[in-house]
Amino acid sequence: MSRAWLLPEHFADILPAGALQVEHLRRDLLDLASRRGFELVIPPLLEHLDSLLSGTGSELDLQTFKLVDQVSGRTLGLRADTTPQVARIDAHLLNRPGVTRLCYCGPVVHTLPSTANASREPLQFGAEIYGHAGVESEIEVLELSLDAVSRACAGQLTVDLADARILRGLLAGVALEAERLQELAGAVSRKDTAALRDLTPPLDDASREALSALLGMYGDASVLALAAERLPGRALIRRALEDLERLGGHLRRHFPDLNVSFDLADMGGYGYYSGLRFAVYAPGASTALARGGRYDEVGAIFGRNRPAVGFSLDVKALAASGTPVAQPACVRAPWSEDPQLKAAVRQLREAGHTVVLELPGEEAHDDDRGFDRVLEHVSGRWVLRAV
Repeated sequence: MSRAWLLPEHFADILPAGALQVEHLRRDLLDLASRRGFELVIPPLLEHLDSLLSGTGSELDLQTFKLVDQVSGRTLGLRADTTPQVARIDAHLLNRPGVTRLCYCGPVVHTLPSTANASREPLQFGAEIYGHAGVESEIEVLELSLDAVSRACAGQLTVDLADARILRGLLAGVALEAERLQELAGAVSRKDTAALRDLTPPLDDASREALSALLGMYGDASVLALAAERLPGRALIRRALEDLERLGGHLRRHFPDLNVSFDLADMGGYGYYSGLRFAVYAPGASTALARGGRYDEVGAIFGRNRPAVGFSLDVKALAASGTPVAQPACVRAPWSEDPQLKAAVRQLREAGHTVVLELPGEEAHDDDRGFDRVLEHVSGRWVLRAV
């Protein structure tokens, strides 16, 4: 039997009810960002590979499908993340002197799923601020990410905060090869004491002790005080802890129902993030529904290395985790060339109602579309009757 209709693993069709949920949320998120001053950009799905991977490290390279352009002969990439494209737009096409707020929503494609149940074709929504280095822009992005997730998910949200500057501060002055540095950051994130022990011989005793202590620094705001006591008092570490304390305090004051936690050992994306990192979780979701942070070096390859902070999420995953959107009720109408019927149908549609015309020979199945009314010809007029 032919299996040609089967899709590749971790790719899936979205049927009408699910597509309605995704599209409803997509529009809501774009409106939410627009009301905060974020301007929509739509980068292409394909781009020259060297531009697409600029400043992103090896992780995105492994996630990117590659092909040869039959026009130019150059290698193209099917985008696995939209942020490098937005950074290029900010640097070269807009090139504004001040703060720029940009948002986007479109498909990305991954060579491998990020988790066991993840799609390899997320519908990525994101918002980014360029040109501001302060905590205030981080707060703005964080608040937008929380509002975005709460659009779909009920219940108490959790935001987990971390900062790449802590590990950078601990390793300041230590000469490590890039590959070994990534291995060390991965061991810290996994809280893998055995791997960390194997990777830290080049470090002095104080740095090794601080790295070992870092693995246990996760939980509520008390871990910040513990970090200030146990970690070296270097300027980069001190600024990171001060910013995390300010961010946590702001969230607790303005989002009293939010659960705020810290994981100072979380160094995921260490080669990409330059400061704050955060993840937003919702009840019942096994993984974070939104992730973001500060990535000030993202525009350097484009000749404009200026501050940048943002977040992204998969609209399809968020929709699947949220409360289902009710299917809109429909009006059923017969097929007819009657001008009065045409006028009645047009009037209902312009008022926002869904009107489905029964084609000749079509059988009506009220359960399929949720028909709750029908247009009928009564005493020379077309009137609505409840089904």
